[in-house]
Amino acid sequence: MEQIVNVAKRRGFVFPASEIYGGLNSCWDYGPLGVELKRNIKSAWWHSMVSTRRDIVGLDSAVLQHPEVWRTSGHVDGFSDPLVDCRECKARFRADDLDGAICGKNKKPISEECRGHFTEPRAFNLMFQTHLGPVEGEGSLAYLRPETAQGIFTNYLNVQTTARLKPPFGVAQIGKSFRNEITPGNFIFRTREFEQMEMEYFVPPDQWEQWYDYWRKERMDWYVGLGLAPERLRMRDHDAAELAHYSNATSDIEYEFPIGWKELEGIASRSDFDLKRHSESSGKQLEFFDGQTRERFMPYVIEPAGGVDRAILAFLAEAYDEQDLDGDKRTVLHLHPRLAPMKVAVFPLVKKEGMPERANEIEDALRKRGIQTFYDQSGAIGRRYRRQDEIGTPWCVTIDGETLSDGTVTLRDRDSMEQQRVPEADLPAMIAEKLAS
Repeated sequence: MEQIVNVAKRRGFVFPASEIYGGLNSCWDYGPLGVELKRNIKSAWWHSMVSTRRDIVGLDSAVLQHPEVWRTSGHVDGFSDPLVDCRECKARFRADDLDGAICGKNKKPISEECRGHFTEPRAFNLMFQTHLGPVEGEGSLAYLRPETAQGIFTNYLNVQTTARLKPPFGVAQIGKSFRNEITPGNFIFRTREFEQMEMEYFVPPDQWEQWYDYWRKERMDWYVGLGLAPERLRMRDHDAAELAHYSNATSDIEYEFPIGWKELEGIASRSDFDLKRHSESSGKQLEFFDGQTRERFMPYVIEPAGGVDRAILAFLAEAYDEQDLDGDKRTVLHLHPRLAPMKVAVFPLVKKEGMPERANEIEDALRKRGIQTFYDQSGAIGRRYRRQDEIGTPWCVTIDGETLSDGTVTLRDRDSMEQQRVPEADLPAMIAEKLAS
């Protein structure tokens, strides 16, 4: 994990937030490469979940919702973690997640002696409160959303009627959520401000099991297809005692992070809990009525919900590699090309003889095809290759004397380090085809 964090900061993936003021605990800013990686992961998810399907549409709901939304959903009264205080070191811990917890006094993993100083667990609500308007008071109380799902449920009728959809259908959303975590940490794994990729799939009640199984497989396949090793992924079913109040079945896709097996994404059958509660609380009829069969029912919901930040950490952890090349260490990120922040690095071999100008023309041609590029003309060519390996760039293109004479360039592959001469005119189409495969 330390090596990944070092590369992330040194190469511009992730920076500590407010770093010039000493930082803010567990808050992170995404740098130039990080924001591209993040955007690529979200685009890949959207492409898989929305763009290539007829049965799922998108939504972007507000962060601030009516307070009654959160009372009805059970978040105001029940969205809490068990909190314990240590009377000795004054640190606070989640009572149900003490693995890896660090003593606030000696900075070592907590011991049985530490546990003897803990208070009795008490419920700690995870929602951030805020106030609307210029005057604080009970009537102005609002919350930063702890999940994106409720915005989908409150818009269920709007989306269903305007998009003219009938179950089974889904509504997908990517957006920020906020949870006042007791013990955030492990880099970007658990933070108080995070981004979710969430989809609610509305199905006839008698079909929930088949769609639950379907989405469990679909979501696992998505991670494998983008490069996570199957042996470092597993599906863990929740037992009855773990299930959330709204769920009749839940499974977690877990990944073997450097910090151990942790949840990457959850797939939950939320039954008809949310729509039924919002229907009762708002007085709006949220049942689905089929005009052809005259059937009326409250849909069940299957919810695949993953964290963008955890996905970033998983893909970085999977991609990170150190290789010994005859005594020279090569650090490389084997990111899937579709996720890599930069797809192609363009190098003029030397800064003269018209090579930079030709390199700029080639880079412009690639960018016009929507291909993310990085231009670098500083340093020895081997050192430039190493810099791109470390940020995960799949291909490097070198413009040299032969380019000026015969119109070919050297195309180098990140993973194999093999090089080939290709016509510069064919390069944009060739890279586009590789990215599409």
